[in-house]
Amino acid sequence: MRAIEGIRRSGVAIGPERTMREAAEIMERSGVGALAVLDGDHLVGIVTDRDLVRRGLARRLDPHARVDSMMSSPVVTIEADADLRAAYAIFRENAVRRLAVTERGRFVGVLSIDDLLINLSADLADLVRPVTAETIYGHRDSPVPATRS
Repeated sequence: MRAIEGIRRSGVAIGPERTMREAAEIMERSGVGALAVLDGDHLVGIVTDRDLVRRGLARRLDPHARVDSMMSSPVVTIEADADLRAAYAIFRENAVRRLAVTERGRFVGVLSIDDLLINLSADLADLVRPVTAETIYGHRDSPVPATRS
């Protein structure tokens, strides 16, 4: 599976000159916890709901403070065509919860640890079905005995 296929929600972006309040409103409206910060087509940072709280509200910044004053940069990225399993190592090595997904240098989405957990739990559910069926219903023998020729 490719990294782009692991994404569960569309990526949402904001300009670096936009405000902390605008970022919070966009996150609420879009149902996301992180925004890519784009200067034109160039990915310059990522701002998360946690950044807004810890770097903004907790420091009593004005709600009109610029997003680029609290974003994380440089951004940890993964290529859209990369094997999704590569994301595990990137998350582990960089201690982040979200990766910006890029395609030929352009932002195309955000892959989160939550996305990986949802995908993993779905895979586990698929694997446990036959085991559960056998445990509950027992092994079904063929009603006709096997014969030897």
